[in-house]
Amino acid sequence: MQKEYRFLLSCLLTTLVLFIHCDQGGTKKVAGSGDYTDLVALFKEFRELQKPKMQNGVPDYTAAAMAEQRGGLKGFQNRLMVMDISAWSVPNQAEFHLVRAEMNGLEFYHRVLKPWSRDPGFYLQSQGGAGPTRYGVLRVRKIPIPSEDMDEFRIKLRAIPEIFEQAKVNLTEGAADLVLLALHYMDEEKEIYRRLSKLLETFHPEYVADAQRALAAVEDYEVWLKENQGKMTAPAGVGIDNYNWWLKHVHLLPYTWDECMDIVMHEDYRMMTILELERNRNRHLPELKPVETQRQHRRRRDQSLRFVMEFLKEEDILTIPDYLDIESYLHRGPLAGPEEWPRETDFFDQTGDREPLPEQTHEFIGHHFDHQRHNRDESPIRGTDRFYAIDMIRSEGWAFWLEEMLMHAGYLDDRPRRGREIVYLQAAFRTCRAVADLKMHSNEFSLRDAIDYCVECAPNGWLLEDGYHVWYEMQTNLRFVGWHMGMVVGKVQFSKLFRDRVKQLGDEFNLKTFVNEFLEAGMIPISLIGWEMTGLEDEIETLVETK
Repeated sequence: MQKEYRFLLSCLLTTLVLFIHCDQGGTKKVAGSGDYTDLVALFKEFRELQKPKMQNGVPDYTAAAMAEQRGGLKGFQNRLMVMDISAWSVPNQAEFHLVRAEMNGLEFYHRVLKPWSRDPGFYLQSQGGAGPTRYGVLRVRKIPIPSEDMDEFRIKLRAIPEIFEQAKVNLTEGAADLVLLALHYMDEEKEIYRRLSKLLETFHPEYVADAQRALAAVEDYEVWLKENQGKMTAPAGVGIDNYNWWLKHVHLLPYTWDECMDIVMHEDYRMMTILELERNRNRHLPELKPVETQRQHRRRRDQSLRFVMEFLKEEDILTIPDYLDIESYLHRGPLAGPEEWPRETDFFDQTGDREPLPEQTHEFIGHHFDHQRHNRDESPIRGTDRFYAIDMIRSEGWAFWLEEMLMHAGYLDDRPRRGREIVYLQAAFRTCRAVADLKMHSNEFSLRDAIDYCVECAPNGWLLEDGYHVWYEMQTNLRFVGWHMGMVVGKVQFSKLFRDRVKQLGDEFNLKTFVNEFLEAGMIPISLIGWEMTGLEDEIETLVETK
């Protein structure tokens, strides 16, 4: 696949559309219901609430539409909270709390985040992280566009100019740092439509004018943002009290901002201490050299993926299903197609070019396997996509945990000894990002402060100040509250669950059984997984208090 085609895979040809008119369903009652099927029905109905109200491809984010939806949300929350779940199984009760968390997520978006009125990037195709759901997102996966997709493509492409016109009206509470982010990504936004226009010239010339009008609308929006930037001065951080509410009621995390900061700092102390011990132990060994050619890079990456698969099987760490296929990951997944080379080396390029195994394990076993498994989960609630990034602490904590824990399990034993330093270097950098997350939302750091802090904090000076990594990571911190904090704290939370299970089972503990049970629980918060696996209620009891 040519580079232009691959680029188009990431082009989102309609804005992220999240919210719709609430129908009369929001006023129904299920008073005292104790039936799990009622929960499933309510969840499906609530999912309909979150679909976009569209007119000619344009979602309605106006103040009136948002007020109407927030009123409908309250009806759904009331219906949920009158359900009697005391006789339900623990897994069914866990799904009740999953539905409750999603409703709370929508409440938080209305009450605090309000991206439709605070975040100019909410309306940009390049900012796929601006919204909590995937409704209405059109990804062009084939050129020429299949005939069955053509009507939707045409409608949504032609809607782009009107979306930006609505944005100019809706953005009444703009946050200064979110404006900076939107302007930073504006060149990427314009490039989407330039490349799209070029491809359409060959395959669908009748839509070139529509793509050019979309580009003109982006350029006009950029001018408008710059002219109005001085009026958008609100803080982007949510504040500590809101951060605590979000963690408890949406992510079902039993820790506060202060406790998360303590966990992150203790992990930082640990990582930096062990890193220096490793360096001292390895002081007589040659430094790891980064790959020098694209061919060498690809060969070492592919070898790492195959090695970790064999290691997991041989060491009986988890069950590898037949559908976890390296070739499809390399040739049809996120690594498909030729890479740019030579390239600018940012932090994870520096580490991965020296020892690729930890990063490839994180992405392939940690994330790709998770997605493949979740796509096969047919359960009506936990098998659906998680909105409001409710799975992010579980997902990132697990993937991050794999890097260090598999090292302790031996997967670096037969590789150059300094590869262990890479594990700790990556972990140390992640604590930098976690601190930036916490301090941006306590409003101690501005976006610029956070970027500067991460550049200074990152080991070896390997983080590029204006590189892709730091800008992407700080925008995910602001838009998905707790993302990089959650990676560090999620790893610790997973270790706590590991410890709890070992103490319960003693000599009967089996690593493979434990990991398989954890993964089979699905993409839900670790507090719920732990409750299901151990029966311990120490975490869930702190999360079910009334708001």
